[in-house]
Amino acid sequence: MNSKKREQIFSRLQEINPAPTTELKYDTGFQLLIAVILSAQATDVSVNKATQGLFREAPTPEAMLDLGLAGLKAHISSIGLYNSKAKNVLKTCDILMGEHSGEVPRDRAALEALPGVGRKTANVILNTLFGEPVIAVDTHIFRISNRIGIAPGKTVRAVEDRLMRLVPKKFLKDAHHHLILHGRYVCTARNPKCGECPIFDLCEYPGRRQLI
Repeated sequence: MNSKKREQIFSRLQEINPAPTTELKYDTGFQLLIAVILSAQATDVSVNKATQGLFREAPTPEAMLDLGLAGLKAHISSIGLYNSKAKNVLKTCDILMGEHSGEVPRDRAALEALPGVGRKTANVILNTLFGEPVIAVDTHIFRISNRIGIAPGKTVRAVEDRLMRLVPKKFLKDAHHHLILHGRYVCTARNPKCGECPIFDLCEYPGRRQLI
C-alpha cells in the first residue's frame, strides 16, 4: 500500500470520528490501568460490568489492597482468568504504592515491570492516558493491518513497528483507537461489513469484492 492510500484511510477515519478513545470506563489513570489488565482475553463490555462495582468500592490502589484477594475476586469472577488477574492486580497496587506514590508511571520500563502488564498494555496506557503516539496491536489491529494492507506483518511486533513507521505522523496519536474501532465494528473477523466500510475503495484485501 502506498503512502497516499494510508493518508486517505486515516483522513476518512478521522473525519468520521475526530476523537476516538477507549470503550473501557474509568475515572482515573489507576482505574484505566486496572481495566486494561483485566481486559486481556476479555471484552470491554464484560470488564466494564465488573469494574462498575469494583471501582466504586476500591477506586485507589490503597483501597484495592484493602479489598484483599477474596474481595477482589468477588468483583471480577465473571472475567476470564480472574484468579491470575486478581493476583497481578494486587501485586501491581503494591508496587504503585511502594514505588510510585500510588500513581501510574509514564515510563515504558516502569509500566512493563508491573505484574500483568506487557508491551501491549503499556502502549495502551501510554497512548490513552498520556497521549503518547504509540500503537497497541491487539487482535483487531493485527487482523485489519494484514487484511487491508496498511502494515502487513507475521507477528504483533512486526505489525506495530510497521504501523509506527508508516502511519502518517499527524494521525499517529489516534491511529490505535481508529484501527481498533474499525476492526471491532466494521472490518470484523467474520462477515466484515464491506458494504458499510468508509475505506472500501482503498482496501487491498484480494477477496473484498466477494464480501459485499
